[in-house]
Amino acid sequence: MAAQKVVLKIMTMNDEKTKKKAIEAVADIYGVDSIAADVKEQKLTVIGEMDTVAIAKKLKKIGKVDIVTVGPAKEEKKDDKKDDKKDEKKDEKKDEKK
Repeated sequence: MAAQKVVLKIMTMNDEKTKKKAIEAVADIYGVDSIAADVKEQKLTVIGEMDTVAIAKKLKKIGKVDIVTVGPAKEEKKDDKKDDKKDEKKDEKKDEKK
């Protein structure tokens, strides 16, 4: 299982207290590498080799949770984009053909 990036929207996360509760709930889950929370957008980004369903279940105790995106943690591609922004569109077309 490769590391993945999960972005969740927590409807009730609108203050620091709720943000802290959300981070603490997710921090208990096995395989979580990093957690980032944005109170303004009510989003929680979790990266690691963990169970997405387990995260959603834990956060449901805090409030309504919507899973925005689940995908691979794209750490390798960040370096490539700096070097060749012009080739980015070509790479996307190649990926679509696969």
